[in-house]
Amino acid sequence: MAAEIDIAPVSGKGDLNAFIELAYTLNASDPNWVPPLRADVRELLTPGKNPFHDHARVQLFLARRNGRVVGRISAHYDELALQQPPEQGMGPGTGNWGMFEAADEPVAAALIAGAEQWLRDQNMTRVLAPISLSIWEEPGLLVQGFDHAPMLLMGHNKPEYRGWIERQGYAKAKSLYTYDIHTLADGFPDLINRIVASGERSSRITVREVDLSRFEEDAAICIDILNQAWSRNWGFVPFTEAEKAYGAKKLKPLILKGANMIAYVDGEPAAFMLAWPDINRKLKDYGGRLFPFNWAKLLWWLRDPDDANFRVPLMGVVPKYQNSRMASQLAFMMIEYIRRYAVGSHGAHRAEIGWILEDNQGMVAIADAIRSRVNREYRIFSKDL
Repeated sequence: MAAEIDIAPVSGKGDLNAFIELAYTLNASDPNWVPPLRADVRELLTPGKNPFHDHARVQLFLARRNGRVVGRISAHYDELALQQPPEQGMGPGTGNWGMFEAADEPVAAALIAGAEQWLRDQNMTRVLAPISLSIWEEPGLLVQGFDHAPMLLMGHNKPEYRGWIERQGYAKAKSLYTYDIHTLADGFPDLINRIVASGERSSRITVREVDLSRFEEDAAICIDILNQAWSRNWGFVPFTEAEKAYGAKKLKPLILKGANMIAYVDGEPAAFMLAWPDINRKLKDYGGRLFPFNWAKLLWWLRDPDDANFRVPLMGVVPKYQNSRMASQLAFMMIEYIRRYAVGSHGAHRAEIGWILEDNQGMVAIADAIRSRVNREYRIFSKDL
């Protein structure tokens, strides 16, 4: 007879430690899994440190079999997500689960059932999952691209998880793609170069680097554009003022002069693009810990990353210019300037763009135009409760 699986809420420091440590245990043999920093995971899950908890309710669960921890899951809902239009993916009654790890399929089934019941008890009527914890962190389950490690702030999971989730009655809601540019030094096609040159001749357009001496102000400009640009996107949930400040503080160490751009049209902020060095190449060897010596190694590398690859995680164009030639021109100008900087200053040979919604035609067209290719697909699933 199979041993009974017990699903119980996380309670106390010991349970939280077990919740965090399980991911390192279950993924230890996967050469492409990048151990996140334990301190970052703990901060993500801690009310008072991560401002997501100011407008969300989160319950963590552990699965045990014969007294041994064999799985984990978070069940949560976001009050801001509940206020979004249902046709954009979130909306009233939509809860989530995430932070999912399971030793086998029976454990997975028990965890998902436990998360679903908690969401029903909170009057949720539908699930979008996995989302860990918000749409801005690690949304979706990896379903394509297991043969290489993810870049920073992208997830990696066992291939088996997809079948385990689908057999619990989940269907695809949306796919998110990341795009790989594998020959950065070669530059972009002539058509793109002509578009960039045309923008440089325009008296209406100005593109500048994010200014580290006024970083908080520039970060606010970028997030304000993001909140406008993404407001009609599937899955969108706006950033709060606390999240703007928190995000700026967390991301400042990754901001390199020349890799992050703000574009102006007629003197008004119109678009932005961020590119960060892929610290996962370093974190892979750290085992999820910065102390006692890894913090110094990482900070030293971030001062002037050598042979660094870059990820473009976020860009946005204000609605006024979306679906116009101006939008694509601004995007091509910023990405070309970032390419020049990444190759010239840091020897970059590869970059990644995304994630991008599968039906975001404008961004998909831009990715295709610069000869990038889909290298990973993440899938968000849905189920009615």
